[in-house]
Amino acid sequence: MRATRDELPELLGAAIRGSDWGDLRSAIVSLPAGTDVGPLLKGLPDDRCPCPHWGYVIRGRVVVRYDDHEEILGPGDAFYMAPGHAPEAEEGTELVQFSPTEQLAEVEAAIAAAIQA
Repeated sequence: MRATRDELPELLGAAIRGSDWGDLRSAIVSLPAGTDVGPLLKGLPDDRCPCPHWGYVIRGRVVVRYDDHEEILGPGDAFYMAPGHAPEAEEGTELVQFSPTEQLAEVEAAIAAAIQA
C-alpha cells in the first residue's frame, strides 16, 4: 500500500515532496545554495546522517562529506550516500532521493529538534 505525502516536513527551507512506498520513501528534494545539513546532525551517530540514500541529481551541486573523504555530486549523477554522511548544497540543487522510511523519519526528527533548539 502506498501512502502519499504531498508535503514532508520542511527543513532548512528545502522543498521536499514525496511518497512512502512500503519501507521506502521517494522524494524530490530542492535545496537552496549554501544549505549545510552537517550542523543539524549533531547528536546522531558520529554527528552524521546514519540513513542511506539512493538517487539522481537533476540540477545543482552537492558535496557529501564522510569522515575519510568527500564526494561531489552534480547534474546527471546517480548516487548512493552511505550511512555516515553530511551533505552541503553548494548550488541550488534538485534531486530525486530514495531512503528507508523509518531511518529517514528518525533523521528528520533529530534535524527538526536541532532547528527548534
